[in-house]
Amino acid sequence: MRVTPMPGIAAVSAERIAAAAVPDLPAASWTNGWRIGNEVVLSGMTAHPATRDAAAAGQPLDAYAQTLQVLGKLETLVVAAGGHRHNIVKTVVYLTNIADKDAVGRARREFFGSAFPCSTLVAVKALVFPELCVEIDAWARLDVDLRGAAAQG
Repeated sequence: MRVTPMPGIAAVSAERIAAAAVPDLPAASWTNGWRIGNEVVLSGMTAHPATRDAAAAGQPLDAYAQTLQVLGKLETLVVAAGGHRHNIVKTVVYLTNIADKDAVGRARREFFGSAFPCSTLVAVKALVFPELCVEIDAWARLDVDLRGAAAQG
């Protein structure tokens, strides 16, 4: 898809990100992600349907396991856009229980290593399904690798 620029502004291509492992839902009123030039914008991801299946089996996924599932989905979408996990520059984490912040932090450390993106953590009352406790949305830049970032000051 090509976006028509406003007068005086150069055109930037916009492409819907397609990943078989993280498909857009046919009846959804949103898309999982867009690549706009070198920027990748991703919708909030949850560990569903793995959380539903685990809950049905009597083995619900905790915040740590859900966070790893979600980060894996985000990585899949960034890879489909032409990048990798260290292109992720910002996340927003939504937790139904703020006490789970340490479990989420442990999963993030394992996933990102020492190249952490910026992040916001928000406590919310509920997510779309009762077994969900973590949702994360993200932004990535395909022209940035946080492993090579230098500290200022």
